[in-house]
Amino acid sequence: MSATTTAGEAGGPDGWDDLVAAALLGTDRRTPPGHAAGRAAGRDAPAALLDAAAVATVRRRAGLAPARAARRPAPAPEDPRPPLPEAAARRLTTLLADRPGLAAGGRRGAAPDLMELLPQWLATANAHGYAAPAAVLPALLDAARARTDLRAAVLAFAGPRALWLARLNPDWRFALRAAPGAGGGPARGGPEAAARLWREGLFAERVALLGSLRAADPDAARDLLASTWATERAEDRLMFLDSLRTGLGPADEPFLEAALSDRGRAVRAAAAELLSTLPGSALAARMGRRALACVSLDLVRDPATITVEAPHVCDAGMARDGVVARAPAGRGARSWWLGQVVEAAPLALWSARLGGRTPAEIVALPVTDDWRDDLHAAWCRAAVRQRDAAWAAALLGAPTAPGAGGPGAVSLAERSRLLGTMGAPERAAWVAGFIAAHGLSEAFQLLAVCAVPWAPVLGRSVVDALDIARDAGSYPWSFSGVMGLAERCLDPEEAVRLDALLALPDEREDASPGAAGYWAEAFRRLVTTLRLRAAMTTELDDTAPPPPAA
Repeated sequence: MSATTTAGEAGGPDGWDDLVAAALLGTDRRTPPGHAAGRAAGRDAPAALLDAAAVATVRRRAGLAPARAARRPAPAPEDPRPPLPEAAARRLTTLLADRPGLAAGGRRGAAPDLMELLPQWLATANAHGYAAPAAVLPALLDAARARTDLRAAVLAFAGPRALWLARLNPDWRFALRAAPGAGGGPARGGPEAAARLWREGLFAERVALLGSLRAADPDAARDLLASTWATERAEDRLMFLDSLRTGLGPADEPFLEAALSDRGRAVRAAAAELLSTLPGSALAARMGRRALACVSLDLVRDPATITVEAPHVCDAGMARDGVVARAPAGRGARSWWLGQVVEAAPLALWSARLGGRTPAEIVALPVTDDWRDDLHAAWCRAAVRQRDAAWAAALLGAPTAPGAGGPGAVSLAERSRLLGTMGAPERAAWVAGFIAAHGLSEAFQLLAVCAVPWAPVLGRSVVDALDIARDAGSYPWSFSGVMGLAERCLDPEEAVRLDALLALPDEREDASPGAAGYWAEAFRRLVTTLRLRAAMTTELDDTAPPPPAA
């Protein structure tokens, strides 16, 4: 095909479709446009096809009208925070690049899981107020996209430049929803911009706006929610109502009291639950009167005994205050109503009602007619809801008790929630006592609520229990969850105590084959991780002055 072949000869506006068809089918099956057919000519067809494609390409490019240049994005904002120390910046790059794998046989091996250390690294870096290096911002955003538990810490560390990047990449738009003020909220535009976003924004943007505004100005956030409350969907009202947990106070009571008459049952229940966490609210007072009518102290018995007369009916007032009338399958209606009433009643009422006794003395009293479990379970929920550490400690009981169920807690989940209301030292001491008495088999859920790093008493208890488990001769795999927690939560100073456990001991005759080697490997990984955490802290604590400018 000659260079003078016209567009019409090649087919279509510029013959491009015919050229593509000939290239796909092959010149032996499709003669290139403008090229003579025949055996001799066929030998030149491939070269002719390429010539024609080159000419058509030049023609297409020459005829392309220039497009208007896109608007150049505004420069990224400056981050005024101090830069990371060089060693810490290198460590961050290593953590973000880690791809954990398994050793031979499907085991983890002795290498630390670096990605699991990223949350602690971020928390420490944020505590120091460092700025993220610009080069790692994409990797940080990718990590936060993959793991929602990292998002708050990543966005705090990444700073305003991460939000600038997120506006340019749809994959990172989650950052605009999660960061306070990122989508034009109060931090960016003041009350007018907040009101406009509240009226016109997407649901996720409105949730983020309400959460950020609630943290900064609880009254303004509540007023904003009240301005559109009547027109919101029931499922949206429920989500918005949850934001009031932040900064909940007496000023929120009128709004929540009105929500008790909401047309959505779930909304009414949520409003009632929030009001019951305010011991001075009118709802708490109403529930208190109902609870006191159900529970009394019989002083005629020896010893004094709590008597219970559960409600016989769920009336309209109870239903409005959040009591669900229909009991779950297998649960008696009166027991169901009693539990909800006592759960919402202020715990401070019970001392006066039951002879001036302390919470520990109250939960030790006998209860008539098999109502003890129902009453104590309701008190457990009340202690968690009202964050009452004294009642939580009384209901937990001694950690050394058989089964460690305590007077009221009957499951690990309940014990964990009660522990969450107590101070960090009290939590650590109780869980350490539990492990000393019962071992590690049921301790994982309890350890998860303890402050990090673990207090020395708790760390010693865990290490001692792991040593005992190793000596028992079983495989360490049933303790992998506790091992993983220990890697992240043990004080790095415990690594010195663990050195003695790194040696490969002689296996007992009744031990599982190879168990000693697996335990030694697990302890090596634990020690390596603890020392790595210590190095991370040192790198982030680097306060050496920068070298003088050249």
